[in-house]
Amino acid sequence: MSYADTPAGAGAGKDGPGALDDALLEALFAQSAVGLVVLDPQLRLVRANSLVEGVGTEEYIGLPFTEVFRLDDPDGCERLLRRVLAGDGPVRDHLVRGRLRQIPGDRTFLVSAYRLAGTAAPAAPAVPAGSVGPASPDSPADPAGPASLDSPAGPDSPGGPTIGLLSAVVDVTERERARAREAALAAVRDAVGGSLDVAATCRSFIDALVPGFAGAAVVEVVDEVLRGADPPVGPLPPETPLRRAATGRCATVRPAPGDGPHRGRPVGGTRRLPPRTPYALAVADLRPRLVPLTADTPWLAADPDGAGALAQAGAHSLIVVPLTLRGAVLGLLSLYRCGPAEPFDEDDVSLAATAATRAALAIDNARRYEREHLIASTVQRRLLPQAERHQAAVETAHVLLPGRDSGCWFDAIALSGARTALVVGGVAGEGLQSAIAMGQLRTVIQALAGLDLEPEEVLARLKETADRLAGERAALPPSDALQSEELRAGCVYGVYDPFTRTCTVARAGHPAPLAVGPDGRAVALDVPEGPGLFDADGGLFAPAAVTLEEGSLLAFCTGDLLPDEHAEERITRTLADGIGSGRGLQQLGDDIVYALPDDTRSAGAALLLARTGTVSDHRVATWDLAQDRTTPATARLLVRDRLQGWGLDEDTVDATELIVSELVTNAVRYGTPPLRLRLLLDTTLTCEVHDGSTASPHLRHARTVDEGGRGLFIVSRLAAHWGARHGPDGKVLWTEQNLPGSG
Repeated sequence: MSYADTPAGAGAGKDGPGALDDALLEALFAQSAVGLVVLDPQLRLVRANSLVEGVGTEEYIGLPFTEVFRLDDPDGCERLLRRVLAGDGPVRDHLVRGRLRQIPGDRTFLVSAYRLAGTAAPAAPAVPAGSVGPASPDSPADPAGPASLDSPAGPDSPGGPTIGLLSAVVDVTERERARAREAALAAVRDAVGGSLDVAATCRSFIDALVPGFAGAAVVEVVDEVLRGADPPVGPLPPETPLRRAATGRCATVRPAPGDGPHRGRPVGGTRRLPPRTPYALAVADLRPRLVPLTADTPWLAADPDGAGALAQAGAHSLIVVPLTLRGAVLGLLSLYRCGPAEPFDEDDVSLAATAATRAALAIDNARRYEREHLIASTVQRRLLPQAERHQAAVETAHVLLPGRDSGCWFDAIALSGARTALVVGGVAGEGLQSAIAMGQLRTVIQALAGLDLEPEEVLARLKETADRLAGERAALPPSDALQSEELRAGCVYGVYDPFTRTCTVARAGHPAPLAVGPDGRAVALDVPEGPGLFDADGGLFAPAAVTLEEGSLLAFCTGDLLPDEHAEERITRTLADGIGSGRGLQQLGDDIVYALPDDTRSAGAALLLARTGTVSDHRVATWDLAQDRTTPATARLLVRDRLQGWGLDEDTVDATELIVSELVTNAVRYGTPPLRLRLLLDTTLTCEVHDGSTASPHLRHARTVDEGGRGLFIVSRLAAHWGARHGPDGKVLWTEQNLPGSG
């Protein structure tokens, strides 16, 4: 059908109603502010006005509407138009995408369609079978509402027979491009900056740009920056290695998954920018570049690998943007459009530069955090025990989970009398300051443990130190960032005595330890909770003591290993299963971690496990002695006999005799009954003298004319360590001697 054949052209006469119709139609086509297209009932082009650019020529007359505009979804659009022909109402402002033969690139059209009805009722043309049917799920939505194909409307519906369609077609490509740019920039603002991980930041940056803004994208970060170093000041030297941090591509890009521009360099791979390429120039003068890509682009010869990948991807347009911040170069952003996609333009370059600025700031924030976290983690690990230490009657193992929290610590401290102090604590917070505070508290608690204090007294003195640290922080200038960081810390401290098989525990704002007996049953440890170490309100630390069977298991852990109300049950069950299976302590620690819920997001945690034991009878000798003047001589004979029986060398025997003689003499002279002597052989030789007095001797330097006062001085010279500890029934003076060959 040609324009001359349309009813609109068949007027009733020059001056009749038909002439008015013709004039109205001509005015509409000539003066309309939008493009108008007339279609016949077969949806073929009859006429188009001049605003439909490139379609108003004779060569398009008679072609189907979907072919004229080369639509991306021709079937969906045809179904929509046939609904209008069927009388289901007009379509208004429906977006379709296609291409015009005379204008390069993808175009976006806003289409409205209206049924044209004639005044007569000629026989309706047959509708081709299969051209009208239910819409597919992916067909465009009808803004006028869903159409029912069972509607009585049709060629003979009220208003006359259907003679065609009038369609308004508006090219809104630039408007949609502007919307797409705004959407891409909004996506970058929403997605980038929410993570303090460099890789996650780069990944979210790519996801915000692909596929809405670019067909493929690559973010490369200076390798040293990923390692925590400060970014180099531009221009970037050409030999600087860049590591691919993230990449993305849309489904229409042809390379197989994992390939793409810069093929052969997967995420995590490094490269040096080829010279005389847009990539190298962008990081040299720190300016973005818009680069068309064709088969004869000259700089591709300098990067043959990249050229092959670009050809395979069908890339035809490239934007390269340096990721810079205050003149320093963090990396490079490469954006590609491939296949039929519209090439980038200068407006796209402005958007890419704005997005890159935000991404660079987020990457730098993540880099700074990761560097501080790395330093804090290094400090934390250097401050923690570097190797398992031998304990006389306790086997220990630990698990330290890395995380944001760098203030967790643990300790197993050997005490006099084959006792062991078990400690787990944590300073809440992230970064270097938490690690430093942890180191200060751990050092203090080690020093207090060496004084043989009771657990509750250790925590009371530790809190005094914490109060002083809090006071020092409060005295900082108001502008100091530490003023806004809250100090919170907790600690649990327990002492296990193998001779009485008791474990005495006190805690300060920290979970109580868990215990399981050798029969697999949980042992109740009802330890009163004391105040946190940095709590402003003071309070008392009350201890709790429990007697444990040999082979019992103790678990000291930070709160992150107890994420829910079932955590204690899980840990005790894991320990009980481990006792039955004979698994080692380290394996049990791993099993506890494996049993954590999947949604647990630990900020860092510490776990200390201990299996209790006793000292072998063959390694201990104990004597109850009389409180008289002959006791020192008796003690010397007993000690010599036992040490020779243990096979110790004569020098050690002589030194021990003298130590025991001085300690027993002091107890006889100044102490009260009962008097007890004990020798313990382990990696060191321990001598203990117990008496009922609470008065402690003091080391003093006797003058030349003094007849006494040299006993403890002699002891201190012969022993590696010595001290006194107090209990409810008196005191114990003890010494430790290093044995030959013990290191």
